[in-house]
Amino acid sequence: MTKLKIPVGISSCLLGDNVRFDGGHKRDAYIVGTLSHYFDFRLFCPEMAIGLGTPRPTMHLIKKDNAVRCVVIKDPDHDVTDRLKDYAEQQNHSDLCGYIVKKDSPSCGMERVKVFAGEIPHRNGVGIYAEIMMRNYPLLPVEEEGRLGDAGLRENFIQRVYVLYRWKQLIAEGLSPQSLTHFHARHKLIIMSHGDYQPLGQLLASATKANVTDIAAQYILQLMTLLKVVVKRKSHVNVLQHIQGYLKKELSADNKAELCELIERYRNGEIPLIVPLTLLKHHFRQSPDAYIEDSYYMSPYPQELQLINQL
Repeated sequence: MTKLKIPVGISSCLLGDNVRFDGGHKRDAYIVGTLSHYFDFRLFCPEMAIGLGTPRPTMHLIKKDNAVRCVVIKDPDHDVTDRLKDYAEQQNHSDLCGYIVKKDSPSCGMERVKVFAGEIPHRNGVGIYAEIMMRNYPLLPVEEEGRLGDAGLRENFIQRVYVLYRWKQLIAEGLSPQSLTHFHARHKLIIMSHGDYQPLGQLLASATKANVTDIAAQYILQLMTLLKVVVKRKSHVNVLQHIQGYLKKELSADNKAELCELIERYRNGEIPLIVPLTLLKHHFRQSPDAYIEDSYYMSPYPQELQLINQL
């Protein structure tokens, strides 16, 4: 059976397209070799789209009259800022569930892009295209290919992609106070690992048929913002111990001691998160719990991605 892939935008050079300023590409092995099995990549190259061609003169960001402009290095009068902005404004990314951009790019960089004030660069810029794309689509998980090399950032990005994907499915199936509450319940343990889940629960308590659309818009914006926080080991430990509480009547003293030991070893960095999670799954197969079975925390994305193995 064909696996349904999630639509994700990407800078086309990362998939091997020869669209870089030097006529080359920046093909990323992890993106092509792993993520392409799960994501339906939609390719974008703003610089090619506005007609710059390849190879092309190198560009950078400069600070000019309290504004950031994108100009050709050897010809500062060749300013493509407005063309990049216009292209960004014209794009409809409403079907996307994530976006991977090229780091350091004056058009696509997500953060820490060099901005020149005179001869001195400061790494405090955002690519012209990327800035508008992120502003227009604040729910969209965005990450740079370079940061995906970090296990925590990689897991965080992919988790957010899957949460937004499930949210879009919820909207497509029809929104109601009940379906919104069920969505929250299934993600509650994930939310707990990222921070305080109570404000979101309090927000949902005010949902009615009349205001559910407005409440849902507030909810998903707050949720996707909270999920940007990369989960620390201590927070996972708190959730693991919370989940263990659902087994307090079912576990023997020996089984409880074994589980506590594994959680403690995870806390100390001796083993990855997958180890206590696997044991928890084993115990819940023996003693099923409807809430835990319905929760996404222990299976937030396809197991084949093996992201939890590295946390």
